[in-house]
Amino acid sequence: MKVLKKLYSRNFFIANLVLVGIVLGFGLAYTGFSRASIAAAAPLASVAVRAETPLASAPAEVKAALAQAEAVQTAFRYVAQKVQPSVVELNVVEKPTRQSQQTQDQLPWRFFFGPEQAPDESQAPQESGLGSGIIVRQSGRTVYVLTNNHVAGNASEITVITQDEREYKATLVGSDARKDLALVKFETEAQDISVATLGDSSQLMVGDWAIAIGSPFGLVSSVTAGIVSAVGRSGGPDGNISDFIQTDAAINKGNSGGALVNIRGEVVGMNTWIASPTGGSIGLGFAIPINGIKKAIDDFISRGKVEYGWIGVSLGGQLDKATAAELGSDPKKGALAVSVYRQSPAEKGGVLPGDVVLKVNDEEIKSTDHLVRIVGDLPVGKAADFLVLRDGRQTSLRITIEPRDPSVATQDGNAFPGITVISLDSEDIKKDELPKNAKGVLIVSISDKSAGAIVGLKAGDIISEINDKSVASVREFYRAINDAANKKLQFTVTRDGETVTTVAYVKK
Repeated sequence: MKVLKKLYSRNFFIANLVLVGIVLGFGLAYTGFSRASIAAAAPLASVAVRAETPLASAPAEVKAALAQAEAVQTAFRYVAQKVQPSVVELNVVEKPTRQSQQTQDQLPWRFFFGPEQAPDESQAPQESGLGSGIIVRQSGRTVYVLTNNHVAGNASEITVITQDEREYKATLVGSDARKDLALVKFETEAQDISVATLGDSSQLMVGDWAIAIGSPFGLVSSVTAGIVSAVGRSGGPDGNISDFIQTDAAINKGNSGGALVNIRGEVVGMNTWIASPTGGSIGLGFAIPINGIKKAIDDFISRGKVEYGWIGVSLGGQLDKATAAELGSDPKKGALAVSVYRQSPAEKGGVLPGDVVLKVNDEEIKSTDHLVRIVGDLPVGKAADFLVLRDGRQTSLRITIEPRDPSVATQDGNAFPGITVISLDSEDIKKDELPKNAKGVLIVSISDKSAGAIVGLKAGDIISEINDKSVASVREFYRAINDAANKKLQFTVTRDGETVTTVAYVKK
């Protein structure tokens, strides 16, 4: 009876009700979970929600900017695709120079014990190097590749590797250290060799796009982009007489000899050197303008060397303000002929020491280096018009250009007077080092075996008189040595506080 009573009690009823509720809740939850799983497994196509792309939701001005950016990107792609096949990698093997051999001979064990035997050049170790080159011409089976002299000028073996990894053994056609140029060639039956299009570097302006293509560190066909940072830079390494295009396009070791191209894919320069304290690119790269190379390419092919024009003058550096003022010249323009070689085209054409060359064929001369480049590129055997400033007056001269013969051009004994002088008021002179009340002109350099050297003049002398007549300025100095009436020249100088008179020099 007690059990039946408990079954029908109120508490037992409530407990059963709660238990039924729990069971029903669990069942409903399980059913809902199953339906959700089935819905998640349904195909995505059945989902109606769609997300917009970023460009579709972008403002109109952003869309316009993106379209312009893509247009520039398309241009860069075009340039890369057009030029890369004409830029090659050069693997070279060269014998070390005598200087490098001397360096090896100075190693500690050689210093103490000396070499065991005389060095045999045939046994000298060979050195390998990497560089780049530009295919500039094809004539039949012969393909010509332009590069730097410091890349291939001393090579005993040259391998050209094209963008598509074809390899060709090449030979040196010619090289030139003055402009750091070289031309190599290889033979092929291939009909798909890509020759670069050479542009006009004179049209370059600061701010133009500049794209460098080469093989830095052996990474073939690398492309970097920047702008033209400057044009007409001078002062390249190893006495390079070229002017340079400066660019911030990344240029590194191995880029030498590669192409610098404009946004149209035309080669406007050949990458040559970088200014860097670390040896890597810091955005100061320099390329030789292609206009200064075109004649050299022809000369290499026809003569095996670059033929330079020559007039036979020794040029001074940039004039200081005081010296320029005494000559009546602008210190930022022109080039001073401090000496003239005997029997040279300049002497035959009437150039005198002290003449400031202002123009050549109506082109204004900006500096000494500018005049060297212009004269070097003048055609040999043809006459050129020179405008010079002499004794304060402009004079026109016509000079027939002759080929430059290094053996003659470096003979200082042929240069008259072989003396470079500047004003005593020059800002380059420390005034406290001058004698009190000094008058005249200061000798800053003398060429060996020249007239000045023969009579005993020295750098640091102050010339106060020539043939017992006072010399108060640079103009008066040149007036005296050019005077046809002065058959002899005798100099009175101040040296170490003493007055010295030289022996007489007989003009030839």
